[in-house]
Amino acid sequence: MKIELHEILVKDLVKNYTDDQEEGVFGYGGKLNIRPKYQREFVYKDKQRDAVINSIQKNFPLNVMYWIKNGKTFELLDGQQRTLSICKYINKDYSIKDRYWHNLTKTEQDQILNFKLMIYFCTGADKEILDWFEIINIAGEKLTDQELRNAVYTGPWLTDAKRYFSKTGCAAYGLAKDYVNGSAIRQEILETALKWISKDQIKAYMSENQDRKMQVSYGNTFPL
Repeated sequence: MKIELHEILVKDLVKNYTDDQEEGVFGYGGKLNIRPKYQREFVYKDKQRDAVINSIQKNFPLNVMYWIKNGKTFELLDGQQRTLSICKYINKDYSIKDRYWHNLTKTEQDQILNFKLMIYFCTGADKEILDWFEIINIAGEKLTDQELRNAVYTGPWLTDAKRYFSKTGCAAYGLAKDYVNGSAIRQEILETALKWISKDQIKAYMSENQDRKMQVSYGNTFPL
């Protein structure tokens, strides 16, 4: 796998930032897919999220991030939580100590926008990239077992399954919240459903169904 280090300004990262539940999350002028299929939802707590912005304001370096290069477009391999913390703040989605982006002075805004992010551009085969994804996440906020399975078995079935089982306020959570413990966005409800339907053979089930569309019946909310 080929890896090249680049400096990307925050203002370039957030250019044309969009977050749409159906279409996905994009930045870098629409060229960066911030939430590919193998990525999890935004899980940073407020303290972690605020720490990213505070580090930038103090000119403290952030850890390097990894993007997969696909011709002229990119997928975010590692650094999603930091990236979304930055984009959401500049998008006025949250405040820090009662100061939203629009409450900052132009000098303060310019300092953040001109902050340099260290990004590795990665080019390689799918298997190499997914193996690297698992390795670099071991040292960070540890992925759950199901999040790691999602990285390996991404495809049409997983895309459909996450719509029902992995979103905040998803259908499965609404129906099962009184009976099932766990977080939808950390893939714990999806994992529970998969354990049930696969008789605890989750990898085999996801492998077999990876390229299929998921079917859901109204009498049974689990994948068939």
